[in-house]
Amino acid sequence: MNAIKWNKDSVIILDQRRLPLDEVYNTYRNYYDIVNSIKEMEIRGAPAIGIAAAMGIALAAKSIRENNINDFRADMNEICGLFASARPTANNLFWAIKRMKKIINSVKDINEMRKMLENEAVKMYSEDIETNKKIGRNGSRFLSDGDIVMTHCNAGSLATAGYGTALGVIRAAIEEGKKIEVFACETRPYLQGARLTAWELQKDKIPVTLITDNMSGHFMKEGVIRKVIVGADRIASNGDTANKIGTYMHSVAAKTNNIPFYVAAPLSTIDTSLASGEGIDIEERSIDEVVYIRSEQIAPEGISVRHPAFDVTPAEFISAIITEKGVIENPAGKGVKELF
Repeated sequence: MNAIKWNKDSVIILDQRRLPLDEVYNTYRNYYDIVNSIKEMEIRGAPAIGIAAAMGIALAAKSIRENNINDFRADMNEICGLFASARPTANNLFWAIKRMKKIINSVKDINEMRKMLENEAVKMYSEDIETNKKIGRNGSRFLSDGDIVMTHCNAGSLATAGYGTALGVIRAAIEEGKKIEVFACETRPYLQGARLTAWELQKDKIPVTLITDNMSGHFMKEGVIRKVIVGADRIASNGDTANKIGTYMHSVAAKTNNIPFYVAAPLSTIDTSLASGEGIDIEERSIDEVVYIRSEQIAPEGISVRHPAFDVTPAEFISAIITEKGVIENPAGKGVKELF
Protein backbone atom coordinates (compact mmCIF):
# COMPACT_ATOMS: atom_id res chain seq x y z
CA MET A 1 0.00 0.00 0.00
CA ASN A 2 1.16 3.55 -0.71
CA ALA A 3 0.41 6.59 1.42
CA ILE A 4 1.73 8.94 -1.27
CA LYS A 5 2.65 8.83 -4.95
CA TRP A 6 4.16 11.27 -7.45
CA ASN A 7 2.19 11.53 -10.70
CA LYS A 8 4.15 13.99 -12.92
CA ASP A 9 2.01 17.09 -12.40
CA SER A 10 0.18 16.00 -9.25
CA VAL A 11 0.59 14.18 -5.96
CA ILE A 12 -1.76 11.38 -4.90
CA ILE A 13 -2.31 11.04 -1.14
CA LEU A 14 -4.23 8.37 0.75
CA ASP A 15 -6.53 10.19 3.17
CA GLN A 16 -5.60 8.49 6.44
CA ARG A 17 -8.30 10.41 8.31
CA ARG A 18 -10.89 8.25 6.51
CA LEU A 19 -9.34 4.89 7.42
CA PRO A 20 -10.24 2.18 8.23
CA LEU A 21 -13.80 2.62 6.94
CA ASP A 22 -13.02 4.32 3.62
CA GLU A 23 -9.93 3.98 1.42
CA VAL A 24 -9.90 7.34 -0.38
CA TYR A 25 -7.09 8.76 -2.54
CA ASN A 26 -6.99 12.51 -3.22
CA THR A 27 -5.11 14.07 -6.14
CA TYR A 28 -3.47 17.46 -5.55
CA ARG A 29 -2.01 19.81 -8.15
CA ASN A 30 -1.49 22.77 -5.80
CA TYR A 31 1.39 22.73 -3.33
CA TYR A 32 -0.68 24.55 -0.70
CA ASP A 33 -3.13 21.64 -0.58
CA ILE A 34 -0.18 19.43 0.39
CA VAL A 35 0.84 21.85 3.16
CA ASN A 36 -2.71 21.49 4.52
CA SER A 37 -2.61 17.73 4.00
CA ILE A 38 0.38 17.58 6.37
CA LYS A 39 -1.13 20.01 8.89
CA GLU A 40 -4.48 18.21 8.99
CA MET A 41 -2.87 14.73 9.22
CA GLU A 42 -4.33 13.48 5.97
CA ILE A 43 -0.79 12.20 5.59
CA ARG A 44 1.24 11.53 8.73
CA GLY A 45 4.28 9.64 9.94
CA ALA A 46 7.70 11.31 10.01
CA PRO A 47 9.21 9.81 6.81
CA ALA A 48 5.96 10.23 4.86
CA ILE A 49 5.55 13.92 5.66
CA GLY A 50 9.15 14.55 4.61
CA ILE A 51 8.40 12.93 1.25
CA ALA A 52 5.12 14.85 0.98
CA ALA A 53 6.93 18.14 1.56
CA ALA A 54 9.56 17.29 -1.06
CA MET A 55 6.86 16.43 -3.60
CA GLY A 56 4.91 19.56 -2.70
CA ILE A 57 7.99 21.72 -3.25
CA ALA A 58 8.65 20.03 -6.61
CA LEU A 59 5.01 20.66 -7.55
CA ALA A 60 5.31 24.32 -6.57
CA ALA A 61 8.33 24.74 -8.85
CA LYS A 62 6.21 23.61 -11.79
CA SER A 63 3.48 26.17 -11.07
CA ILE A 64 5.54 29.33 -10.43
CA ARG A 65 5.82 31.41 -13.60
CA GLU A 66 8.69 33.74 -12.65
CA ASN A 67 11.38 34.19 -15.30
CA ASN A 68 13.92 35.87 -13.05
CA ILE A 69 16.02 33.31 -11.15
CA ASN A 70 16.34 35.49 -8.02
CA ASP A 71 12.58 36.07 -7.82
CA PHE A 72 11.92 32.39 -8.52
CA ARG A 73 14.36 31.37 -5.80
CA ALA A 74 12.78 33.79 -3.32
CA ASP A 75 9.31 32.36 -4.02
CA MET A 76 10.59 28.81 -3.61
CA ASN A 77 12.31 29.58 -0.30
CA GLU A 78 9.08 31.15 0.97
CA ILE A 79 7.19 27.97 0.01
CA CYS A 80 9.80 25.87 1.82
CA GLY A 81 9.05 27.99 4.90
CA LEU A 82 5.35 27.14 4.62
CA PHE A 83 6.14 23.42 4.61
CA ALA A 84 8.53 23.84 7.54
CA SER A 85 5.75 25.43 9.59
CA ALA A 86 3.29 22.59 8.90
CA ARG A 87 4.39 20.41 11.84
CA PRO A 88 7.27 21.11 14.24
CA THR A 89 8.39 17.81 15.76
CA ALA A 90 9.29 15.35 12.98
CA ASN A 91 12.92 15.88 11.97
CA ASN A 92 12.41 14.13 8.61
CA LEU A 93 10.33 17.10 7.43
CA PHE A 94 13.22 19.53 7.94
CA TRP A 95 15.74 17.05 6.55
CA ALA A 96 13.73 16.78 3.32
CA ILE A 97 13.28 20.55 3.02
CA LYS A 98 17.03 21.03 3.53
CA ARG A 99 17.72 18.68 0.60
CA MET A 100 15.31 20.60 -1.63
CA LYS A 101 16.68 24.01 -0.57
CA LYS A 102 20.19 22.92 -1.47
CA ILE A 103 19.00 22.61 -5.07
CA ILE A 104 16.93 25.82 -4.92
CA ASN A 105 19.85 27.90 -3.70
CA SER A 106 22.52 26.46 -6.00
CA VAL A 107 20.98 25.81 -9.43
CA LYS A 108 20.96 28.87 -11.68
CA ASP A 109 18.62 27.75 -14.46
CA ILE A 110 14.89 27.65 -13.61
CA ASN A 111 13.97 24.77 -15.91
CA GLU A 112 16.94 22.75 -14.69
CA MET A 113 15.91 23.47 -11.10
CA ARG A 114 12.38 22.23 -11.76
CA LYS A 115 13.72 19.01 -13.21
CA MET A 116 16.20 18.48 -10.36
CA LEU A 117 13.58 19.14 -7.67
CA GLU A 118 11.23 16.58 -9.21
CA ASN A 119 14.04 14.03 -9.47
CA GLU A 120 15.07 14.64 -5.85
CA ALA A 121 11.53 14.17 -4.54
CA VAL A 122 11.10 10.92 -6.48
CA LYS A 123 14.56 9.82 -5.29
CA MET A 124 13.58 10.40 -1.65
CA TYR A 125 10.55 8.18 -2.17
CA SER A 126 12.54 5.25 -3.59
CA GLU A 127 15.34 5.75 -1.05
CA ASP A 128 12.86 5.54 1.80
CA ILE A 129 11.56 2.12 0.77
CA GLU A 130 15.08 0.70 0.55
CA THR A 131 16.00 2.39 3.84
CA ASN A 132 13.04 0.77 5.56
CA LYS A 133 14.00 -2.66 4.24
CA LYS A 134 17.53 -2.19 5.58
CA ILE A 135 16.10 -1.19 8.96
CA GLY A 136 13.98 -4.34 8.86
CA ARG A 137 16.96 -6.55 8.10
CA ASN A 138 19.07 -4.88 10.81
CA GLY A 139 16.35 -5.24 13.42
CA SER A 140 14.83 -8.63 12.67
CA ARG A 141 17.48 -10.42 14.79
CA PHE A 142 15.91 -8.92 17.90
CA LEU A 143 12.61 -10.73 17.28
CA SER A 144 12.31 -14.45 18.00
CA ASP A 145 10.02 -17.07 16.55
CA GLY A 146 6.80 -17.02 18.57
CA ASP A 147 7.20 -13.46 19.90
CA ILE A 148 4.23 -11.25 20.65
CA VAL A 149 5.43 -7.73 19.89
CA MET A 150 3.68 -4.52 20.93
CA THR A 151 3.79 -1.34 18.89
CA HIS A 152 2.36 2.12 19.51
CA CYS A 153 0.96 4.52 16.88
CA ASN A 154 1.68 3.63 13.24
CA ALA A 155 5.21 3.17 11.89
CA GLY A 156 4.38 1.06 8.86
CA SER A 157 3.75 1.54 5.15
CA LEU A 158 1.25 4.30 5.91
CA ALA A 159 3.88 6.35 7.75
CA THR A 160 6.56 5.96 5.09
CA ALA A 161 6.97 5.45 1.34
CA GLY A 162 6.32 1.76 2.01
CA TYR A 163 7.29 -1.25 4.18
CA GLY A 164 7.67 0.75 7.38
CA THR A 165 10.18 1.25 10.19
CA ALA A 166 8.87 -0.48 13.33
CA LEU A 167 6.47 -2.59 11.26
CA GLY A 168 9.29 -3.09 8.77
CA VAL A 169 11.28 -4.92 11.43
CA ILE A 170 8.24 -7.11 12.11
CA ARG A 171 7.73 -7.71 8.37
CA ALA A 172 11.39 -8.66 7.92
CA ALA A 173 11.22 -11.17 10.79
CA ILE A 174 8.11 -12.75 9.27
CA GLU A 175 9.80 -12.90 5.85
CA GLU A 176 12.59 -14.89 7.55
CA GLY A 177 10.00 -17.47 8.56
CA LYS A 178 9.43 -16.39 12.15
CA LYS A 179 5.92 -16.49 13.56
CA ILE A 180 5.24 -13.06 15.03
CA GLU A 181 2.05 -11.67 16.52
CA VAL A 182 1.44 -7.97 17.09
CA PHE A 183 -0.38 -6.16 19.89
CA ALA A 184 -1.33 -2.71 18.58
CA CYS A 185 -2.15 0.02 21.08
CA GLU A 186 -5.11 2.14 19.97
CA THR A 187 -3.06 5.37 20.39
CA ARG A 188 -5.39 7.97 21.80
CA PRO A 189 -6.40 10.58 20.99
CA TYR A 190 -6.03 10.20 17.22
CA LEU A 191 -6.33 6.41 17.23
CA GLN A 192 -3.54 5.70 14.73
CA GLY A 193 -3.09 2.22 16.19
CA ALA A 194 -6.76 1.29 16.01
CA ARG A 195 -7.48 2.93 12.66
CA LEU A 196 -4.18 2.50 10.81
CA THR A 197 -1.83 -0.11 12.28
CA ALA A 198 -4.59 -2.67 12.83
CA TRP A 199 -5.91 -2.03 9.30
CA GLU A 200 -2.48 -2.26 7.69
CA LEU A 201 -1.48 -5.47 9.48
CA GLN A 202 -4.85 -7.07 8.84
CA LYS A 203 -4.49 -6.30 5.11
CA ASP A 204 -1.10 -8.01 5.14
CA LYS A 205 -2.53 -10.98 7.06
CA ILE A 206 -0.16 -10.41 10.00
CA PRO A 207 -1.82 -11.57 13.25
CA VAL A 208 -2.78 -8.47 15.23
CA THR A 209 -4.66 -7.86 18.48
CA LEU A 210 -5.92 -4.38 19.32
CA ILE A 211 -5.60 -3.15 22.93
CA THR A 212 -6.28 0.19 24.57
CA ASP A 213 -3.23 2.20 25.62
CA ASN A 214 -3.77 1.58 29.33
CA MET A 215 -3.71 -2.22 28.89
CA SER A 216 -0.02 -2.46 27.95
CA GLY A 217 1.31 -2.74 31.51
CA HIS A 218 -1.13 -5.54 32.30
CA PHE A 219 -0.10 -7.63 29.31
CA MET A 220 3.59 -7.02 30.00
CA LYS A 221 3.25 -8.10 33.62
CA GLU A 222 1.31 -11.20 32.54
CA GLY A 223 4.13 -12.17 30.17
CA VAL A 224 2.01 -11.88 27.04
CA ILE A 225 3.94 -9.01 25.43
CA ARG A 226 7.61 -9.99 25.03
CA LYS A 227 9.04 -7.10 23.00
CA VAL A 228 8.09 -3.50 22.23
CA ILE A 229 9.07 -1.74 19.01
CA VAL A 230 8.10 1.78 17.97
CA GLY A 231 9.05 4.36 15.36
CA ALA A 232 10.32 7.87 16.05
CA ASP A 233 9.75 11.46 14.99
CA ARG A 234 13.01 12.93 16.29
CA ILE A 235 16.03 11.41 18.01
CA ALA A 236 18.54 13.59 19.86
CA SER A 237 22.30 12.98 19.85
CA ASN A 238 22.16 11.20 23.22
CA GLY A 239 19.46 8.77 22.02
CA ASP A 240 16.47 10.44 23.68
CA THR A 241 13.55 9.80 21.33
CA ALA A 242 10.34 11.71 20.58
CA ASN A 243 7.47 9.57 19.40
CA LYS A 244 3.69 9.65 19.58
CA ILE A 245 2.26 10.61 22.96
CA GLY A 246 2.04 7.56 25.22
CA THR A 247 5.33 6.03 24.08
CA TYR A 248 7.14 7.16 27.24
CA MET A 249 4.48 5.51 29.40
CA HIS A 250 4.95 2.20 27.56
CA SER A 251 8.75 2.44 27.90
CA VAL A 252 8.42 2.80 31.68
CA ALA A 253 6.20 -0.29 31.85
CA ALA A 254 8.61 -2.21 29.64
CA LYS A 255 11.63 -1.31 31.77
CA THR A 256 9.76 -2.23 34.96
CA ASN A 257 8.93 -5.65 33.50
CA ASN A 258 12.38 -6.26 31.92
CA ILE A 259 10.95 -6.22 28.40
CA PRO A 260 13.19 -5.02 25.54
CA PHE A 261 12.10 -1.69 24.07
CA TYR A 262 13.30 -0.94 20.54
CA VAL A 263 13.18 2.20 18.38
CA ALA A 264 13.32 1.80 14.58
CA ALA A 265 13.96 4.91 12.49
CA PRO A 266 16.04 6.18 9.55
CA LEU A 267 19.08 8.39 10.04
CA SER A 268 16.98 11.31 8.75
CA THR A 269 15.06 11.17 12.06
CA ILE A 270 18.22 11.88 14.08
CA ASP A 271 18.80 15.53 14.93
CA THR A 272 22.50 15.88 15.74
CA SER A 273 22.00 19.56 16.62
CA LEU A 274 20.19 18.52 19.82
CA ALA A 275 22.21 17.26 22.77
CA SER A 276 19.18 15.70 24.43
CA GLY A 277 15.43 15.29 24.23
CA GLU A 278 14.94 18.44 26.29
CA GLY A 279 15.46 20.47 23.14
CA ILE A 280 12.79 18.72 21.07
CA ASP A 281 9.86 20.96 20.10
CA ILE A 282 6.70 19.10 21.15
CA GLU A 283 3.67 19.91 18.97
CA GLU A 284 0.44 20.82 20.74
CA ARG A 285 -2.53 19.90 18.58
CA SER A 286 -6.19 20.93 18.62
CA ILE A 287 -8.17 20.09 21.75
CA ASP A 288 -10.98 18.91 19.45
CA GLU A 289 -8.97 15.75 18.78
CA VAL A 290 -9.32 14.94 22.50
CA VAL A 291 -12.88 16.17 23.05
CA TYR A 292 -14.27 14.47 19.93
CA ILE A 293 -13.89 11.04 18.38
CA ARG A 294 -14.65 11.79 14.75
CA SER A 295 -17.79 13.96 15.09
CA GLU A 296 -18.94 12.52 18.44
CA GLN A 297 -18.33 14.74 21.48
CA ILE A 298 -17.15 12.63 24.44
CA ALA A 299 -16.23 15.29 27.03
CA PRO A 300 -18.17 18.05 28.81
CA GLU A 301 -18.54 21.38 27.03
CA GLY A 302 -15.89 23.88 28.11
CA ILE A 303 -13.62 21.34 29.83
CA SER A 304 -9.94 22.28 30.13
CA VAL A 305 -7.83 20.13 27.76
CA ARG A 306 -4.14 19.61 26.97
CA HIS A 307 -2.97 17.81 23.86
CA PRO A 308 0.77 17.31 23.39
CA ALA A 309 1.08 15.13 20.29
CA PHE A 310 4.42 13.59 21.31
CA ASP A 311 6.49 12.70 24.36
CA VAL A 312 10.17 11.90 24.87
CA THR A 313 11.50 8.50 25.92
CA PRO A 314 14.92 8.78 27.64
CA ALA A 315 17.77 6.82 26.09
CA GLU A 316 18.17 4.73 29.26
CA PHE A 317 14.76 3.18 28.62
CA ILE A 318 15.71 2.12 25.06
CA SER A 319 17.29 -1.29 24.42
CA ALA A 320 18.43 -0.44 20.88
CA ILE A 321 17.99 2.18 18.16
CA ILE A 322 17.73 0.43 14.79
CA THR A 323 18.65 2.37 11.65
CA GLU A 324 19.51 1.56 8.04
CA LYS A 325 23.22 2.08 8.76
CA GLY A 326 23.39 -0.05 11.88
CA VAL A 327 22.15 -0.60 15.41
CA ILE A 328 23.06 1.21 18.62
CA GLU A 329 22.40 -1.14 21.52
CA ASN A 330 21.92 0.41 24.96
CA PRO A 331 22.34 4.00 23.71
CA ALA A 332 22.30 5.56 27.22
CA GLY A 333 25.64 7.23 27.89
CA LYS A 334 26.98 6.88 24.33
CA GLY A 335 24.23 8.28 22.11
CA VAL A 336 24.14 7.76 18.36
CA LYS A 337 27.39 9.46 17.23
CA GLU A 338 28.94 6.25 15.88
CA LEU A 339 26.25 6.15 13.19
CA PHE A 340 27.68 9.30 11.55
